[in-house]
Amino acid sequence: MAALCSEFGDLVQIKKQLISVISLCKERGLVHSVKWASELAFALDPLPKNELPPPAIFTEEDCQDLDAFGLAKSYFDLKEYDRAAYFLRGCRSQKAYFLYMYSRYLSGEKKKDDETVDSLGPLEKGQVRNEALRELRVELSKKHSAGELDGFALYLYGVVLRKLDLLKEAVDVFVEATHALPLHWGAWLELCNLITNIEMLKALSLPDCWIKDFFMAHMYTELQMIKEALQKYQSLIEAGFSKSTYIISQIAVAYHNIRDIDQALALFNELREQDPFRIENMDTFSNLLYVRSMKPELSYLAHNLVEIDKYRVETCCVIGNYYSLRSQHEKAALYFQRALKLNPRCLGAWTLMGHEYMEMKNTSAAIQAYRHAIEVNKRDYRAWYGLGQTYEILKMPFYCLYYYRKAHQLRPNDSRMLVALGESYEKLSQQVEAKKCYWRAYSVGDVERMALLKLAKLHEQLNESDDAAQCYIIYIQDIFSCGEQLEHAEVSTALRYLGQYYFKNKHYDEASLCAQRCCDYNDAREEGKALLRQISQVRDQTETSSTDLFGPLSSNNTPVRRVSPLDLSSFTP
Repeated sequence: MAALCSEFGDLVQIKKQLISVISLCKERGLVHSVKWASELAFALDPLPKNELPPPAIFTEEDCQDLDAFGLAKSYFDLKEYDRAAYFLRGCRSQKAYFLYMYSRYLSGEKKKDDETVDSLGPLEKGQVRNEALRELRVELSKKHSAGELDGFALYLYGVVLRKLDLLKEAVDVFVEATHALPLHWGAWLELCNLITNIEMLKALSLPDCWIKDFFMAHMYTELQMIKEALQKYQSLIEAGFSKSTYIISQIAVAYHNIRDIDQALALFNELREQDPFRIENMDTFSNLLYVRSMKPELSYLAHNLVEIDKYRVETCCVIGNYYSLRSQHEKAALYFQRALKLNPRCLGAWTLMGHEYMEMKNTSAAIQAYRHAIEVNKRDYRAWYGLGQTYEILKMPFYCLYYYRKAHQLRPNDSRMLVALGESYEKLSQQVEAKKCYWRAYSVGDVERMALLKLAKLHEQLNESDDAAQCYIIYIQDIFSCGEQLEHAEVSTALRYLGQYYFKNKHYDEASLCAQRCCDYNDAREEGKALLRQISQVRDQTETSSTDLFGPLSSNNTPVRRVSPLDLSSFTP
């Protein structure tokens, strides 16, 4: 293959490399890598005839194995793996050796899946094993020591090590595979699944090749470093991959991960226009439609995918989401189980099934499902968060704290994790920690607008009235400035407290304003009227003007910003 270029300057060269690697992967039955490279090649301009790469050179061994390889490949394509391996015994070419070992590996996987299918309940890890793995490891290890493995065989050796839970060795072998054959996307993808943090990523010695940029962008998305991921994908688009559906889908997933729902929906709709029969990532699209309660769109997507292929994992997840949105949780769980029968390593299905069991109040099954999700991918913050919620229902705050901390480590700027952490600390009477969590949740952009309210109530319980008032003021100003009609009960709670606070501090104008606003809410109307009567009695006795609305706050751990005087005039409930 042509020498690799580390820059994107020569798109013709990149296209040639992609065409060559498509052919190599196709011969070896690596269908997912073929698809990835083909989609990328399709996004680049066609090559003129004189620029097309020459066919691969045949070695003497390739010629000798030609008939056996052709026969075995035909059986392999029909998923007759044992039969393919049988006819490849004794073949000596690199290509035939890979297909021989890969057939044996897939045969073991198929047998394992057949055994697993009917025992999807509380399946203990490692109960059903691919029996071929140990033999394959011994044989590949000997060849590896002798330096006889090419890039594809190294990739297979890495997969075998990962399946045997020898993760450190697997990482080393996959790195070696990327050096031996940088254009094989499968090896990069396997590496992605084994990297748990940014330090581990930085420590890897990777080949300097254009494909590394795709790997880094994918890795940033996985590690929730979305800003960096989006920058990488933007630079790839500018480098000449603007037509790539793969990049559009990855950017959509990145926006989904930071809950920028409008951007993500727009990109998924664009993707559907460009590639209407696409099924990958449609489960993520359905999550967005679910969050927005877009029932007709979700129903349309589910019907559409059933027409394309109803026996795909993503299709089952979309149907599960549709039933969940209709509150038919038993049916939803059934479809997530179907997805897992098709692919027991489907992360999304385990997590979503956990959510459904939570809805059905089946906490033990929910815990089981979330634990499976974590087994598949320790970086899945939703599963850690789900476990925290489950133990919250079981009133086990120490467990909650552990799982919410894990979720927070994976999503340090997600306000939901911080609010959940704060609640756990509060239940364990660790008020100082709880306050820090609530304030941090507000600072990073409180999605559910609950953090300040919880912080204010905590200050209230601790008789820190100045701080409580300050939090309620910021809370009300934030809501009024957004023009959002949030639950009236919460706004009225804040107004009620502020009315009493101002009254006690003899700021009668502000107290009167809050009391008048309380009258707009059914649950606070009587208290508002009572406060107005009190203010009027006091004013009859003495006329007091409000001087300084906010005195110095009590010295406390919560950093609170200074605010302008409360202005409620612009808000109409």
